[in-house]
Amino acid sequence: MEKYQTWREFLIEKLTGSEEALGYLQVYLEEYLIDGDTPFFLKGVRNVVEAQGGIPKVAKQAGISADALSKFLFSEGPLHLGTLSTILKTFGWQLSIEPLAAENKSDATVTQHLTTSSDPLDESTEQVAESSTA
Repeated sequence: MEKYQTWREFLIEKLTGSEEALGYLQVYLEEYLIDGDTPFFLKGVRNVVEAQGGIPKVAKQAGISADALSKFLFSEGPLHLGTLSTILKTFGWQLSIEPLAAENKSDATVTQHLTTSSDPLDESTEQVAESSTA
């Protein structure tokens, strides 16, 4: 006989694994960076916190009060990076800054050509540059 679960029970069970939780939260962060929907992002963080033992356990591991963690997780205001960073460190993760990925291949090719080309400048361009500095 199969064990039937609700979607939420299934999700929380899957998020108990560190790799699954990390991938899940990365998707939520990517969406947050696109639309700035803080409540949506925090819902993802809440799901991971629940899967990793709940607010009391995670707060204790993070060295913050359960009340402070709860206020952060249910906040509608801007994200507090210090609190988010503390929570992520509890799970063995960190925030990082990365260069933006090119939106499409042709833009990447143009950018690469512009920044790495060793082709000499067209003479007409050099003349314009000279006349503008005189």
